[in-house]
Amino acid sequence: MRVHAQRFGTFLSNMVMPNIGAIIAWGLITAFFIPVGWTPNEKIATIVGPGIYYLIPLLIAYTGGYNVYKVRGGVVGATSTLGIIMATSSPLFDKAYEVTGGSPMFLGAMIMGPLGGWAIMKLDGLWDDKIKPGFEMLVNNFSAGISAAVMAIGSMFILGPILRGVMTGLGNGVEWLVNNHMLPLTAVIIEPAKVLFLNNAINHGVLTPLGLDQAKQAGHSALFLLEANPGPGAGLLLAYMVFGRGVAKATAPGAFIIQFFGGIHEVYFPYVLAKPRLVLALIAGGATGTLMNVIFNSGLVAPAAPGSIFAVYSSMAKGSVVGVSLCWSSALVVTFLIAGVLLRLDTSDDEIDLAAATSTMEQLKGKKSSVAGALTGARTGAGGAIHAIVFACDAGMGSSAMGASVLRKKIKDAGHQDVTVVNQAISSLTDSYDLIVTHQDLAARAQPMTPSAVLVTVDNFMASPAYDEIVELIGEANGNGAGTSTTESADVATESTGAVLTPSSIVLKGRARTRDDAIDEAGRLLVAAGAVDESYLASMHDRETSVSTFMGNGLAIPHGTNEAKSSIRRTGLSFVRYDEPVDWNGKPAEFVVGVAGAGNDHLALLSRIAGIFTDSEQVAALRAAATPDEVMAVLDAVKV
Repeated sequence: MRVHAQRFGTFLSNMVMPNIGAIIAWGLITAFFIPVGWTPNEKIATIVGPGIYYLIPLLIAYTGGYNVYKVRGGVVGATSTLGIIMATSSPLFDKAYEVTGGSPMFLGAMIMGPLGGWAIMKLDGLWDDKIKPGFEMLVNNFSAGISAAVMAIGSMFILGPILRGVMTGLGNGVEWLVNNHMLPLTAVIIEPAKVLFLNNAINHGVLTPLGLDQAKQAGHSALFLLEANPGPGAGLLLAYMVFGRGVAKATAPGAFIIQFFGGIHEVYFPYVLAKPRLVLALIAGGATGTLMNVIFNSGLVAPAAPGSIFAVYSSMAKGSVVGVSLCWSSALVVTFLIAGVLLRLDTSDDEIDLAAATSTMEQLKGKKSSVAGALTGARTGAGGAIHAIVFACDAGMGSSAMGASVLRKKIKDAGHQDVTVVNQAISSLTDSYDLIVTHQDLAARAQPMTPSAVLVTVDNFMASPAYDEIVELIGEANGNGAGTSTTESADVATESTGAVLTPSSIVLKGRARTRDDAIDEAGRLLVAAGAVDESYLASMHDRETSVSTFMGNGLAIPHGTNEAKSSIRRTGLSFVRYDEPVDWNGKPAEFVVGVAGAGNDHLALLSRIAGIFTDSEQVAALRAAATPDEVMAVLDAVKV
């Protein structure tokens, strides 16, 4: 049940979080320009209504549909949501709105968006590869239009009444809590739930829709601070800074900065799991903070996401300065005092195992936490400093080379010249590195090879947020001063593009429509170029079944397994561009680069490609290239 709740919360979060900027924009306009705002302006205030009624629900719906079936899913999902908006929340339906007392358009968007994406995906599957050439656009456009229209009407007359009832019930529940001064008691549920990673399900599934409804009617809502209040977590970490011991005390200051100013609350969860009784301090602090908002009738106009003190004040309503300030500060003080007492009363001589608590947290979360894991791992490894990093994958010729190139550049740009980044096959790893980065599906194989290293896992080789966290970790572990050494992080050859990729191996209008066909298309170009034997193609498919070679940002780099290197005659690359992106395990691959690496002479070109696919302008240049020579020119123009 916990895992399902976490997945549901993540599913909701993936719809809401990409649109937090729009919600904050609406909140700022509301806070400043409505009649009771900081600087009332009747003209600008006209943006408020359309923003809450139409813009935000449609953005959420589009994102939900896009997450299921990319652009087609997003378009159908957003259009399907129009029905629920017009049936429940439009100003044209004020009477219905007053009767229900709630705004179901947000929940409706979270339902109809992904449902619309799923529906058109299934429809497309019915006639996939059955449409006669020349009729594809006609069928695609009309199938999307008809299905969206039917679902919009259905949502208006079927889902609308159901959601009005749900929102009425939830709204009445919140109203009862407020009227009976019971809202602070929600901390009994919310604070433990956060540590168990159920916060997304509670926050985005219930509190955000209800809070936006309250903010629309009253100008602010205390619900936005029930889960996002940074005070309790900050108070707990301060208690560890003063009364803690060992690793917990040493890491608490860094965790405090990340939690209070960065808004990443998960960083304090291991400190609670190490001593579960401390959840009592969090509950008391959270309840105290909410009580301040109840007493002073204060709150925010939009969600504070992430839960940073900066986000809290940027969304604060006029007249709420005192209440909101007391909300987080009193929560901090109460949590600090109670946690301090509990830590002082702890007569155990054993230093808490923060690494074990982090592992427990990651099991509860269902995935690795690179922030919390890095904070503890850097100090439990050999010496604490990080100078040698290895990026490991199955074969060590493609995915790891691309990921290492991106990470290397970030570390170099941050001024850490004394840190080396290399890439290797897992089978070749030795326990001589301070930190290892690998795909999350390969972690179980890689970690035993380097037991002394800090392990960081990624699922997006080109744009993983873990790379920025690694750079921060290096600054913390090594000291923020740049190293004096100028050692480059890998021996990358500097041959020209033409040494491994020729115009004859570049195709600008790929014909494949599936991942497997795209692998074959890229692989046959390698065979035609004399770079590999025919048997290498089978190993490219074998590699894909173990770990995806999708790099992110529309790029996939299929390559063979480590065992297939005997099938490589010489180093070579192939390049295929697709006008209609290929579905690569649910992700769109617009560019497919086949890789056959006999040595290291392909790494320079992979470094160039990595640099290109982290730069939207360079990707646009590849997309606009009209000839293979123009592709070669784009690649040659990028410095390794």
